[in-house]
Amino acid sequence: MSKPSKKMMCAAVIARFQEIFRCPVCNGHMQMINLQSLICSNRHCFDIAKQGYVNLLSLAKKTKYDKRMFEHRRMINRNGFFDPLNAAVSNKIINQLGNNEPTSILDAGCGEGSHLTEIQEKLFRKTTNSLLAVGIDISKEGISSAAAEYSNAIWCVADIANCPFANHRFDFILNILSPANYSEFKRLIADEGMVIKVIPERDYLKELRDIFYEGSEKQVYSNEMTLDHFIEHFELTDVENVRYQVNLGESSIKPLLGMTPMSWGTTTERLRKIQEMKLQQVTMDFKILIGKK
Repeated sequence: MSKPSKKMMCAAVIARFQEIFRCPVCNGHMQMINLQSLICSNRHCFDIAKQGYVNLLSLAKKTKYDKRMFEHRRMINRNGFFDPLNAAVSNKIINQLGNNEPTSILDAGCGEGSHLTEIQEKLFRKTTNSLLAVGIDISKEGISSAAAEYSNAIWCVADIANCPFANHRFDFILNILSPANYSEFKRLIADEGMVIKVIPERDYLKELRDIFYEGSEKQVYSNEMTLDHFIEHFELTDVENVRYQVNLGESSIKPLLGMTPMSWGTTTERLRKIQEMKLQQVTMDFKILIGKK
């Protein structure tokens, strides 16, 4: 018997959990039809892509995040740059889990899926809970890359300002180094659920920031406005700082520069300066915010 295609595997999982979806056009209930399409009660139709994801945007959105940037991000993840962060986020989830309870996680702004996948793998190793993982991003390139690489989640092209899911469907919402929409997060999170937001701290990639933003106000980073905005919408129940150094091999320099928006619009002179410096380490510096309703 031939192995099921990515499309069929994706459609089967969506069919199993179709009750979590709502139409992004009319908010109607949705149903998987013939393992081909999600269709709402008003006949708005969204086909499953052959790569194994569903595009739930009614209009395509252009972003600055291209295929090459997502490739660089996956390389950086695979080189362990985010391992301590992903471990810390995983532990936050594990500490909240009941025994053998079904658990649902939404990664809002999942990019190419590396964070959600690594966190999910850590949960599988340490818990026996059945797990539904859903990753959404407005970038079709990111979701296509996630679906092509990983088959462990439902991957959706979607807008976090108009999430295609029914109310109170997720026990955990992850928002890792990504924009947020807190009104939607409040709608989607279960009553006893948890929002886990990761924001950069002031020393995040400071070795690059010092060169890219030398002499500008961006050289010193502040996350105070982001933190205040989170506290306005959720009860802040826990905060954890995660700071560590990562050793740089020569092969890591190019993807590191390619994965960060810091490099957008910079001069070739500054890019060359970083490459010629032959950095030995970079600083990873994050704050994990835990919020509840």
